Amino acid sequence: MERTQIKWLSEPQKHDYPAAASYLSLTLDRPTAKKVAEKLEQAEMSEFAAKDIFRASELPLLGVGNSHVDKDRARIIREEKLSPLLLFRDSHTGKVTIADGYHRLCAVYSFDEDALIPCKIV
Repeated sequence: MERTQIKWLSEPQKHDYPAAASYLSLTLDRPTAKKVAEKLEQAEMSEFAAKDIFRASELPLLGVGNSHVDKDRARIIREEKLSPLLLFRDSHTGKVTIADGYHRLCAVYSFDEDALIPCKIV
């Protein structure tokens, strides 16, 4: 069976960082969330397997039928480039928070759980 080619932008989009800060402000105070987002902007790109990001985040896989996942699946099928994920590692628990890109990750996983996902992590 032929694997679907998943294409990525070389860097996250500018609007991903404020989105990450907004999401992180649910579990961190706003100044800390903003600092994390700023650190993410400066971070180097990394790659991790989709299945490993899920395991580290302890999040459930959103299935086909979720409107955001479906939109990202359609983008993959149309061979559009996706924005890399933004990840935050809690130094106390070791848990990874997907600050931006959860729906993209779910969409990619639905095609290939072993896919290498470009991301920034702090």
